[in-house]
Amino acid sequence: MEPLNRLRRPPKGVISAWTKVRRWIWFWVPWAVLTIWLLNTWLWWLTPLTAFISLFVFVATPTETPPRYGLEHDHSLTTAEILETIAGTTGSPFMAGNSIQVLVNGDQFYPQMLAAIRGAKASITIEAYIYWAGALGLEFADALAERAKAGVPVRILLDAVGSSTIGRDILHRLEGGGCRVAWYNPIRWSLLWHANHRTHRKSLIVDGRIGFTGGAGFADMWRGDARNPSEWRDTQVRVEGPAVAPLQTGFAQNWVQATGEIVSGPAHFPVIEPAGSMTVQTIMSSPQAGASPARLMYYLSIVAARGAIDIANPYFVPDEVAIETLIDAKKRGVRVRIMVSGMHNDNRAARRNSVRLCGQLLEAGIEVWEYNRTMLHQKTMVVDRVWSTIGTANFDSRSFAHNEESNVCIHDAGIAAQLTNNFDDDLKHCDKLDLRKWRRRPFVDRFREFWAWFLEDQV
Repeated sequence: MEPLNRLRRPPKGVISAWTKVRRWIWFWVPWAVLTIWLLNTWLWWLTPLTAFISLFVFVATPTETPPRYGLEHDHSLTTAEILETIAGTTGSPFMAGNSIQVLVNGDQFYPQMLAAIRGAKASITIEAYIYWAGALGLEFADALAERAKAGVPVRILLDAVGSSTIGRDILHRLEGGGCRVAWYNPIRWSLLWHANHRTHRKSLIVDGRIGFTGGAGFADMWRGDARNPSEWRDTQVRVEGPAVAPLQTGFAQNWVQATGEIVSGPAHFPVIEPAGSMTVQTIMSSPQAGASPARLMYYLSIVAARGAIDIANPYFVPDEVAIETLIDAKKRGVRVRIMVSGMHNDNRAARRNSVRLCGQLLEAGIEVWEYNRTMLHQKTMVVDRVWSTIGTANFDSRSFAHNEESNVCIHDAGIAAQLTNNFDDDLKHCDKLDLRKWRRRPFVDRFREFWAWFLEDQV
């Protein structure tokens, strides 16, 4: 039994009165009550509007909330205790016998992904939030169609919102070549309650043995080496070994939801022999589980930190619990560095919220850097130079409470050192946020941040 004083610890993250007001605005019940009341008044003509708002906020309401208890740990990430805790709470065991390769920017990861596709002998599966029209999309479509014509089963699951601009040309090449394309949660009345639930995963699995995941989708802006604003900065990971199986499982579960077809057999789920020496955890996160495994992994890693935390994430919109855990880490003497996308951020609401919230972090002495060379899109974290995660999950409510995500976690000093070196190189293209300048930011910026605040739980 846990000590009584441990159970009586206060919850993490103080929720402000303003946040409670915002959440009431985003709660469907008051709008539904207002609709019923208006029906009995001379203002009945407003009921279509209030009914629509009630329906909209019901669909948009997060299905998952951050944990507020149990975020106190005496073990560091060098101990087996915290690793077993992360494995147990996320439901994702550590698997030995893997080979891991960190791939930086499109010039590195796209050639390897295409080579894996062209070498496929048993199966190819893809789950992608973004597959957009363009030269790169056509190149992948041709490679996939060639394998399908050769008799390799190719299944592609695309998010119905994120990949809506794929274009007829790519679809014709894929389907004409024999690839099976399905859509995750199309926007229609029968699926309306799931309209805000997207798959944000970017997984490519070849022969059930080789897997790729990370921040990049299939689109032209990821080509190149982040040399200018037209070439995005991103990181992918290539996995070979038993840790590929969870990526395939995540695809198979969403495929059967979208199509009614079970993906099975050794072509997709072979007996996987060891391919390397690394122990890897592959986390398939879904808000439908009730608690986001990706969020749990991030938070437990932070509370276990004893030396350093480096977070690179484009859409960094921490909730009250995350802010408090990061500040507590700084108070323990942990060096905390956070890198976000700056002037080239493609989500203005996320950036406004990020700037608004970073004041508390800056006051605590946490370093916040804005990457301004191009759009920073990678989602990585390194803790204590031994624990790393690379994946699709942004550090925000949308990834934790609305989206299907995938992250690969590695307990290895070599991979951690590589990611730390990449982080340090990226700092050369960053501007460090200054607390005094933050406090003096113009009124117009504060006004925009206020309106972005209403969307904090949605971005």
